Amino acid sequence: MTVSPDASQTDAPLSGLRVIDFGQFIAAPSAGQILADLGADVIKVEPPGGDASRRSGWQADDCGPMFSAYNRGKRSIVLDLRQEADRRAARALIDGADVVLQNARPGVMEKYGLGAATLRANHPRLVYGSVDGFGNTGPAAARPGLDIAAQAESGMMSINGDAHADPTRIGFTVVDVMAGRTLATGVLAALVRRGIAGQGAHVRVSLIDVALDMLSQQWAEFQLHGTPPSRCGNGQATLAPAADVIATGAGQVVVSAYLQDHFARLCQCIGRPELTSDARFHDNAARVANRAALREALAEAFHGLTADQVCARLTEAGVVCGVVRDLGDAVAHAAATMPERVIDVPSPGPRSLRMPALPISIDDLPVRAGALPGIGEHTREVLGELA
Repeated sequence: MTVSPDASQTDAPLSGLRVIDFGQFIAAPSAGQILADLGADVIKVEPPGGDASRRSGWQADDCGPMFSAYNRGKRSIVLDLRQEADRRAARALIDGADVVLQNARPGVMEKYGLGAATLRANHPRLVYGSVDGFGNTGPAAARPGLDIAAQAESGMMSINGDAHADPTRIGFTVVDVMAGRTLATGVLAALVRRGIAGQGAHVRVSLIDVALDMLSQQWAEFQLHGTPPSRCGNGQATLAPAADVIATGAGQVVVSAYLQDHFARLCQCIGRPELTSDARFHDNAARVANRAALREALAEAFHGLTADQVCARLTEAGVVCGVVRDLGDAVAHAAATMPERVIDVPSPGPRSLRMPALPISIDDLPVRAGALPGIGEHTREVLGELA
């Protein structure tokens, strides 16, 4: 697989599509980056001072971690939407656009005359993508929303962590990230319909809906078992071994072998075939009830091997496993074993980051590796195109 730095690549799936991205932080900008990676010309509209994510948790420059993760390959312009002249410029940009993305607090875009109803009345083919916190109807519609609120109110935190500790948030902004991917999916579906019927759309995504959708299996478990899923730390409450963390002689692995034939393969691989007939482990229910003893037996078998050696042996035996890596090790491992999936992302100044590429492969098209824009770097260029 090749890497292309050329944002004008004409054989990219979305080449020729123009997107106006008013998003800040994660949800809408991450959707915009997906569209940019697929070939769209994404114009990021930033307020004076830039997207707040540029310096979120970062003070060294204007391209902090959050901004760097979700804004490559875009062109940045600065518009102050409080000013009528800049609102006119925004409307002129939208006149020639296919897609608008935004995740402003409820009512903000409408206040500036840039809400979906107003714009689509003038541009019926426009696809307008919105992200909000708690839906667009009902008593919670006006609430501002962040990832943590959706994790809390969806029930996600209630099933994450150890039983003896407080409910625990997922260790990154998983709902925001999935909301961006959900928005991109909806926008692409709307573009397909527009190509067939000539009709635009307002694509709405809310953080709470995304979080609830992610918990579909847990909803089913709750209704079928009659009790809410419990927090059990690592592992899965009703399956064993499944995502259990096992110590080795050097490092840790996760093992998933809860199906009976997979468990038999695991026992054969570690030289303990008798475990399959042990009353404590003879079926999944017994293994769940005796999870601690099972983990101890596996740790004993893995003691003389490193985590990588254990994973290699289990993989050869057809058992699902993974080495538990810290982030530094994971970055180095990905760069060494999957170099085609890691791209260089230049930022203003001399710095360049190694980042995961878009996890989609379409035929043999090259992976796009766009740069991070400086604040308003393309303002003159983009506004000049309107003349």
